[in-house]
Amino acid sequence: MENLIKIKKPWGYEICFANTDKYAGKIIFFKKGHVSSLHYHRVKHETIYLDSGLMKLTLEDENHNLKTREFQAGDVAIIPPGRKHRVEALQNSRIIEVSTPELDDVVRVDDFYGRINLNGENKR
Repeated sequence: MENLIKIKKPWGYEICFANTDKYAGKIIFFKKGHVSSLHYHRVKHETIYLDSGLMKLTLEDENHNLKTREFQAGDVAIIPPGRKHRVEALQNSRIIEVSTPELDDVVRVDDFYGRINLNGENKR
């Protein structure tokens, strides 16, 4: 098996377990009380599964309105390119993400940790 890649984040960490030219897979751990950036992807299409914990998921709808809902263990969200989204951990939480392989395709709109970028470059 190839080496797993662990990336520390201000809200927790990610473990990349697959990164091919066709798909990527990550396990993402969020510490309670922490929030991801509000961001979108130009090309990347992702599906997230909340494996454990409790979160709030904010996801832009097709009319460009941000909608927030409770995201419970066992829930799935499909996030197409161009849709702004963020998660907030109400408990320590673990997400399993599968996506297209464009892992650096992140356009941050708002970030509690000062990592704003509007040019599509990923500031880890």
